[in-house]
Amino acid sequence: MAETPEHGPLTGVRVLELGGIGPGPFAAMLLADLGADVVRVDRPGGQGLAIDPAYDITNRNKRSVVIDLKAPDGPARVLDLAARADILIEGYRPGVTERLGIGPEDCHARNPRLVYGRMTGWGQDGPLARTAGHDIGYIALTGTLGMIGTPDQPPPAPANLLGDYAGGSLYLVVGVLAALHHARATGAGQVVDAAIVDGTAHLSAMIHGMLAAGGWQDRRAVNLLDGGCPYYGTYETADGKYMAVGALEPQFYDTFLDLLGIEGHADARKDWTRWGELREAVTARFRSRTRDEWTAVFEGSDACVAPVLTLREAPHHPHLAARGTFTDHDGITQPAPAPRFSVTPTTVRTGPARPGADTADVARDWDAPELTKGLDLE
Repeated sequence: MAETPEHGPLTGVRVLELGGIGPGPFAAMLLADLGADVVRVDRPGGQGLAIDPAYDITNRNKRSVVIDLKAPDGPARVLDLAARADILIEGYRPGVTERLGIGPEDCHARNPRLVYGRMTGWGQDGPLARTAGHDIGYIALTGTLGMIGTPDQPPPAPANLLGDYAGGSLYLVVGVLAALHHARATGAGQVVDAAIVDGTAHLSAMIHGMLAAGGWQDRRAVNLLDGGCPYYGTYETADGKYMAVGALEPQFYDTFLDLLGIEGHADARKDWTRWGELREAVTARFRSRTRDEWTAVFEGSDACVAPVLTLREAPHHPHLAARGTFTDHDGITQPAPAPRFSVTPTTVRTGPARPGADTADVARDWDAPELTKGLDLE
């Protein structure tokens, strides 16, 4: 009998995702990219704020079934799948799945080994636990949003990458995989409470250490890594585009000054009283040429300087193109799965799952015939 081909290190792991938006679907996509068999439970009528399902890349490499969780038999269908899953991911407010009859106790009664991953902004407890919120509010409370931007302007919204995906999705994935390791060793599942406020705060661990040691000031744009340092930041070029500079170490700083073509500033690196004049000199030089011209100047050097590219430009950069950092699938340019594995490589196997399109296949593969009961799948 032919063996099922592996599609990554998580081949054979079954993940049940209760459909939502934002960090939960992204976490499930990452598990799917790594080879897990991810079945997404979509609700009838789709999700709020959802884009056209054909373009929702966070649902790639998954399969979808549609279940009305408020229908009389809806919870039972979910529990049938949970009984066959290794991991469940949900992103509702605390208490919602319990009211629906598909909370941790309900699922563990059917499957004691199940890892029950909960993705929220505020966490499962605390004064704000049941309050609505979004990325920008979560990162605001952790102090991380307040680190970003210039002192004379409000902190800018850094898309939703810092909270939703870095502090949320990635911590959920780490948590459920750690819990899966424990479950396979002991037979005991557990609940993973992944809160965006917790994960985002955790991301700032190094900064808190520097703050305690007196190496970081608790205000914006005066520190080494927050734009206060003139050799770690961004500069406008002659064509209104930007270059990013990160010449922190002395040898990189010297190369940076040499290629930029400014003299008399070697000692300014460690003398913060001269940072103002250094910034003015660097600013003026970068404005003398276009971004592409400066890119050619610094190309291949150890000056730690790079052009600031747009989302559409990034896939065409020679380095990213050579590595295949981006890929095209079904006409959609998208980031390729990451990280990379030498023995169990990953790939984009399928495009975004269409709601309900995989019900029959999932019922067969997961041995859950009740999933198709009463449905016309012709």
